[in-house]
Amino acid sequence: MSIRSATSALMPLDEALARLLAVAPVDSILVPVRDGIGFVLAEDAVALTDHPAEPRARRDGWAVAAGDVTGASPYAPVTLRGPPSWVEDGDEMPPGTDTVLPPDALLTDGDIVADAAQGEGVARLGEEAAHGDVLARAGERLTPLRALALGGAGIGTVAVRRPRIRIVGIGHWSASAVADWVAAAGGRIASSDSARDGEAIAAALRVDGADAVFVVGGTGFGRADHSAEALAREGHLDAHGIALHPGESAGFGRIGTVPVLLMPGRPDAALATFLALGRPLLARLSGMAPPDGVKGRLTRKIASTVGVSEIVFVRTTREGVEPIGGGDLPLRRLILAEGAVLVPPEREGYPDGEWIEIVPL
Repeated sequence: MSIRSATSALMPLDEALARLLAVAPVDSILVPVRDGIGFVLAEDAVALTDHPAEPRARRDGWAVAAGDVTGASPYAPVTLRGPPSWVEDGDEMPPGTDTVLPPDALLTDGDIVADAAQGEGVARLGEEAAHGDVLARAGERLTPLRALALGGAGIGTVAVRRPRIRIVGIGHWSASAVADWVAAAGGRIASSDSARDGEAIAAALRVDGADAVFVVGGTGFGRADHSAEALAREGHLDAHGIALHPGESAGFGRIGTVPVLLMPGRPDAALATFLALGRPLLARLSGMAPPDGVKGRLTRKIASTVGVSEIVFVRTTREGVEPIGGGDLPLRRLILAEGAVLVPPEREGYPDGEWIEIVPL
């Protein structure tokens, strides 16, 4: 394919996404629950038994039958037929007991001076997780809290998808940030650097074992920009130039069946390209379900150019969502961003006060 010139037409973002995402999710692997944290589940995680399987203490104290201590107080102590059993948090409840009294409910002479409602301080059969409960769903990222629930339900392993992403940095420090963004999105990272010449970039692309390749830098139209040329040489260049601002010089293609995303090296354009193209590609490879949108109200208007999809970075304030800017943002402004707004190409922007969908960073 011929290499695009700076005056060629830009591919619409919707078309670029449709072509880039024409891939299947990667194969799932079975890992220990803790090793799966941060990755997307390939199967529902379902409780196979009731947990707990028998009533257990939820706190340290005295195990009693609630009916035997009803009305007990310092002014009306109750004497049991036999001394109550002491239980620790997590212990199985002794036969005939259904309540755990606090430690100071028993005096040294054996009298009970406090009562409690039946079941207080006790985890009932299946209360933590009942047989058949779906504790984490396929397409969701396994969080530490979900992992805690799986461990509590006796689930030791989970099936996850962990796409392997190679980051090729072309003389630009934004590649390290891209690697961090990919890792946060659930990808396994392998990184390498390349010199700026086309031969070196082409050599860096000849790597087996990756599910996708992100090339960072060298996408422009200067004499030292050869990423698109290298991809065309090693595989197929589908597009060089996307109707996305910032990120117009982004591109993509394939080497065999492996998608390759060409990302500008400038930080704001690299982040915009990752949000618009890179993160959706990772979600497709991971089998991740579309996340729920986050809404916010603009504190001032956003202006955009018709015909171009535009990423505008934003931050949240007490008043609402404050636009920071889009392209050509200096780092001291870009670091304030907490999210982004994708303005579609058919709009000129959004007015002050409008509720809009925000893409979290």
